[in-house]
Amino acid sequence: MSIPPEGQIRNSEAYYHVVLERIQPRAEPPFQERAMQERVWGRQWGVGDDVGALQLVALHRPGDEMKTIDPDKYDESIEALIDDREQWYWRDSVGPDIALMQRQHDSLRAALVAEGIEIVDVGGSDGDVKAVFTRDQAISVDGGAIICRMGPVGVEHGYGRRGEEGFITKVIANLGMPILRTISGTGLIEGGSFCFLNGSTAVIGLSFRQNEQGAQQLEEVLRTTGTRLIRVPLTGHSLHIDGAIVMVDRDKALINMTRLPYWFLDELKALGIQTIHAWPSEGHAVNCLAVRPGKVLISEGCPWTVERLNQAGVETVEIDYSEIRKNGGGIHCSTLPLVRARG
Repeated sequence: MSIPPEGQIRNSEAYYHVVLERIQPRAEPPFQERAMQERVWGRQWGVGDDVGALQLVALHRPGDEMKTIDPDKYDESIEALIDDREQWYWRDSVGPDIALMQRQHDSLRAALVAEGIEIVDVGGSDGDVKAVFTRDQAISVDGGAIICRMGPVGVEHGYGRRGEEGFITKVIANLGMPILRTISGTGLIEGGSFCFLNGSTAVIGLSFRQNEQGAQQLEEVLRTTGTRLIRVPLTGHSLHIDGAIVMVDRDKALINMTRLPYWFLDELKALGIQTIHAWPSEGHAVNCLAVRPGKVLISEGCPWTVERLNQAGVETVEIDYSEIRKNGGGIHCSTLPLVRARG
């Protein structure tokens, strides 16, 4: 067949169909594959499990927002300061020692730096006393981040944790980290109630701060990486699952079994995960952080749990976190991993 006159095909309606037939889109390799992440996003982002060597973490140092806590709002029935309207509480009869909180937080930061971990700082509103607990603001998964949607909504300041999402979004976007989803609609999820059990199994603790609408949105993202999501209903008014289980090694979990249903303990056993039980009077010990497989940062004041961890082959670094814990969270709550090593 002879070649048609120049321009006959190029100027035809079918031109792009003919050309694009030869330029096929490529769905593979997937979004989260290392080489593709490095090519498009500059590095491999996110985490594949909860114990890989921590490389990048987000922190918020307590500051003037802690002055929001009113020392006149002591409720002797719960032995704490509390403001139902602004939705904060403080586990003491006197207000926070901000300087002490900062020294303790600086000790956490120093321990992370000693492990060679890069730190990025997150801002917060003037009235958000819980901003130190960066864990709840987002969830890092394979390939990027999911921005959470916080439960408490204050009145006067307009935050009460709702609003932290904006601060962490700016940080993550400025880093160039992909944002895979923002929990929207009526979905509620806070990152402290998410846990990777291994590279293909994750858990969401459902409570009055995490609902099914949020879990479904989270699950949609995890499904793209082949990760199964287990829903675990928490007891009473427990907030987050990191008060019940934290992975401390690839096949070891520190747990508070009083906050977990019996069938979930069977699930852990089926996955080959050894459970290390926190000492009954040291429940706060569970809120620790794995900085690499078999090494954790843990609050001082839980010697029996530390002994159990050490006997199980888990190295511990103890940090005084007593003043910050009065704010309702611990070391795990105060750290948002953005990148962990794989493998």
